[in-house]
Amino acid sequence: MPSVKPQSAEQFLKLASSPNKLRLFMLAKLPMAYLAGLRVAAISQERAVVTIPYKYLNKNPFNSIYFACLSMAAELSTGLLCMAQTYQADPAVSMLVVHMEGSFTKKAVGTISFRCEDGARIKAAADQTKATGEGVTVVATSTGIDESGDQVAEFRFTWSLKAKRKSMA
Repeated sequence: MPSVKPQSAEQFLKLASSPNKLRLFMLAKLPMAYLAGLRVAAISQERAVVTIPYKYLNKNPFNSIYFACLSMAAELSTGLLCMAQTYQADPAVSMLVVHMEGSFTKKAVGTISFRCEDGARIKAAADQTKATGEGVTVVATSTGIDESGDQVAEFRFTWSLKAKRKSMA
């Protein structure tokens, strides 16, 4: 039977809320996110908000933020919620994006905030794979809003979560 560590999600949220620790993590594990200027504006077990500024390194020829940079920020907003539920999990849980859809409704200039509020659904999927050992998929939506409050993009990421078997030693 899997042991439940509810404090693990809280430990992860504390780490992700620390700007310096998060920058070091991004520099080591997500260098493009670091260079693009992604920041975690807010995080809880229910929602995550990631911002991306318009700047030289992430612009396109149309004087807006390159779509791949937008998708990176959107993915991080969903991935942080997955990581909160898989951080130091017992059994360990792997996570992987298996599908992504995106739609764009307005030119992305200034600072864009991507918000995902699917934490409860992600937690239920993580709990299910921990209990059954079977792979589970969950779709998380992230909406990008510009500084004037207008939606610029929406992404849907399908995450696969699967509890790893403990090796018999």
